[in-house]
Amino acid sequence: MGLFWRRKTGDQFVTLGLNEPEPRIAADEAVTPVQVPVAEHGSEKVERETVPAAAAIEPVVTGAGPTPLPAEASRPHSSDSAVSRKMETPVSTEAKRASTRQEAVPSRSPFATSVLGLNLSLEELQAQEAALEQEFSARFRRAVSATRESLSEKIDTVFAGRKQIDDELLDQLEEALIAADIGVPTTLEILETVRRGVARKQINDLEALKQAIKNELLKILQASQNQGVASETNVPEDVLPYVMMIVGVNGVGKTTTIGKLAQRIKAEGNDVLICAADTFRAAASDQLAIWAERTGVPLIQQKQGTDPAAVLFDSLKAAKARGSEVLIVDTAGRLHTKSNLMAELEKMKRVAAREVAGAPHETLLVVDAVTGQNGLEQARQFLKVAGVTGIVLTKLDGTAKGGIAVAIAKELNLPIRYAGIGEKVDDLVVFNAEQYVEGLFA
Repeated sequence: MGLFWRRKTGDQFVTLGLNEPEPRIAADEAVTPVQVPVAEHGSEKVERETVPAAAAIEPVVTGAGPTPLPAEASRPHSSDSAVSRKMETPVSTEAKRASTRQEAVPSRSPFATSVLGLNLSLEELQAQEAALEQEFSARFRRAVSATRESLSEKIDTVFAGRKQIDDELLDQLEEALIAADIGVPTTLEILETVRRGVARKQINDLEALKQAIKNELLKILQASQNQGVASETNVPEDVLPYVMMIVGVNGVGKTTTIGKLAQRIKAEGNDVLICAADTFRAAASDQLAIWAERTGVPLIQQKQGTDPAAVLFDSLKAAKARGSEVLIVDTAGRLHTKSNLMAELEKMKRVAAREVAGAPHETLLVVDAVTGQNGLEQARQFLKVAGVTGIVLTKLDGTAKGGIAVAIAKELNLPIRYAGIGEKVDDLVVFNAEQYVEGLFA
């Protein structure tokens, strides 16, 4: 699966200057006062009022700061300095340097090895990344195990004791595919391919049948990547911050997804900021604050009822002042007032585009895999109002109907960017079509 966040090239990882102190913004370089848009609730009217720069861009840090630099992390704390001076013995400068080189750089995350393992050789780094990729491949396969057991066993049962593929077998195969939530249109398309293969004598046993199904599923998933945003590398690296808007109905795991995204992207060496722009729901900011605390990512939030566009404006200013690479924006998760939601999202997009070229660069829709076809209907509704560019499929490990990934890719024609495979903070992976399909038929 490689790196989780791939905007930076491999060569840049070794020239990040992680052993050098972070640059400070001089007092005479402070940002001039900015105009913060404040909108009347429920209308498009925007008033302008002057706000001091510090108030507009200062983030409310609810968690720990960004991951310490290796050089800083290995220094003793000031409280230990007296003890260390007492026990210090005369040692040559060369010996001190050798001792420093032997010290292991503390790892803040299992993913930090690809960026922060500057004390390791290239071969050791490659071995660690290969082991990490293998681990996630195995976890991804386990996540779809319930769907695999359901689908493969049904196909095996359908084919058991039969010497040829007939109409009765194809009818039973249709039921098995629909039961896995692959969807009626996709199922009919697959069966049409199977029928052609049978007529041409290309499909005459179980292995050939499974291979034909796998080929069709993979073709659908790969075709969906032609629309929307399939990779963050599409945006030039000099465009900062990279803005990700997260949408979805309440209860699908939107807040959890934001926390996991922040953790994984930060672990690749990026400065990440979270914007709590869901000011409609009282508990939304509180839940995000918990995740910010857990992941050590700064959170910008305001009181309930504040115009979401104003919160986003402050967040964009703060992200640019900090030099943050990524800004993750939470949005209101309600569909019962679609007209208000549409107006709100459109306003936020205009604010983002004014501050950062091309922003928002991604609008990710979070869909709960457990809800199956109901989740697909929710996705259709959001597609009409939110300008979605990609899908995050959560709780993939908790359902036997994991075929919903194929139905989403087929009907929405959007790439599935990430998949949630567990409850832990690192249980979010880049969706891999090949591994997903192989996992269904292992």
